[in-house]
Amino acid sequence: MAIPNLMHHGTGDPDSPIEADRKAQGTVLGILVDEHPVRMTLDELILVMHADPEGDNPGASTKDALRELVSAGLVNREGRFLSPTRAALYFAWLDLS
Repeated sequence: MAIPNLMHHGTGDPDSPIEADRKAQGTVLGILVDEHPVRMTLDELILVMHADPEGDNPGASTKDALRELVSAGLVNREGRFLSPTRAALYFAWLDLS
């Protein structure tokens, strides 16, 4: 897996798959940070992400985003529960946006 350039904040093309993945990851992490210290399950996260589950596979983008966030060290999986790591919480606390 290639290491993304963390200083590059998008492709400029709002319809690109890279931009869609970035947005999904940001949304997943944002939900987990906002809900902290409550831990969510994957099913709960999918329900929050996709209030209208009529899409082709509403959980696929959430699962992909979660896999990337766990791989990057920003989300912990403890059994069936998900929580942001200390690093993710600290970064959110900095509020650099």
